Amino acid sequence: MPPTEMSPLVFAAVLSAAAMHAGWNAFLKVRLEPFLAMTLIAGCSGLAAIPLLLVFGLPNAESMPWLAASTVLHLLYYLALTEAYRRADMGQIYPIARGTAPLLTASLSLLLLGEALSPQVLAGIVVLGGGIIVMSVTGRRPGSAFDPVAVAFALLTATIICGYTLVDGLGARAARNPHAYTALLFVLDGLPLVLFALWRKGLAGLKPILAYLPNGVAGGALSMGSYWIAIWAMTVAPIALVAALRETSVLFAALIAVFVLGEPFIRRRGVAVALILAGLVLIRLG
Repeated sequence: MPPTEMSPLVFAAVLSAAAMHAGWNAFLKVRLEPFLAMTLIAGCSGLAAIPLLLVFGLPNAESMPWLAASTVLHLLYYLALTEAYRRADMGQIYPIARGTAPLLTASLSLLLLGEALSPQVLAGIVVLGGGIIVMSVTGRRPGSAFDPVAVAFALLTATIICGYTLVDGLGARAARNPHAYTALLFVLDGLPLVLFALWRKGLAGLKPILAYLPNGVAGGALSMGSYWIAIWAMTVAPIALVAALRETSVLFAALIAVFVLGEPFIRRRGVAVALILAGLVLIRLG
C-alpha cells in the first residue's frame, strides 16, 4: 500500500532538501561551461558516495533494474539541462524545468501508481507549480530573445525529471533500504557523465575543472544530501508530494540570489513567491 500522507518531519526534511538543491545550483554559477560544471558536480557526488556505499552496503537485486533506468535517465537529464543552459539564462530555464516536473509527476503518480491525494493537496501542487513557472518569466533578462529550442530542452528536462523521480521512488521502495539504494545510485550516476565528458572533451578539455574543485566538492555534497533526503522521503510519503515540495528550491534560489549573491529583487517575483507559499500552505494543511 503506497503512503498517502506526509508527516511534519518529512515535510520539513524535504524543504531542507529543496534549500540544499538551490545551494548546489548556486555553485554552478562559476565561470565554467555548464557541461563542465555539471560534470564536476556529478563526479564529486559520486566520489563522496563511495565510502557511504561501504557503510550501507548494496541494495537488493529487486532494485537493480530501477537503478539502471535511473542512471540512464540522469545522464539524459544532465545533457538536456546543460544544452538548455547553453542557449538561455539559468533564471529562465531552471524554473521551467523544475516547475513543470511536479505537475507531470503528480499526474503520472495518480494515473500509474494510484497514489490518491486530496483535492486540496492537488490544488496546492498546481498553485505551487504555477508560481514556479511565473518565477521563470521574471527570471528572464529584460530584452533577451525568446529561444523556443531552449524552452524545448527545458521541457524535455522536466519530462526526464518526472521519469527519474518516479523510477527512484519505486526503486527505493523495492530496495527496502533507501540509503543503500541512494549510495549506489550516486556512485553509478557520476561515472557515465565523467566518461562522456572525457570522450567529448579529452583530458585537456577537462583541465579548467581543476580550478573549481572546492566548488565541486561543496556542490557535490549538497547535491547528494538533497536527493538523498528526497529518495528517503519517497519511501514514507507520496512521490507526487515529495516531488512538488522539492521544487520549492526555486524559491530558495531566488532568496540566495538576492541575499547572498547580491542580485536585485524584482517586484514581479513577489507574485511568484506568493503563489509558491500559498501552494505550500495548501499542501501542508491538505
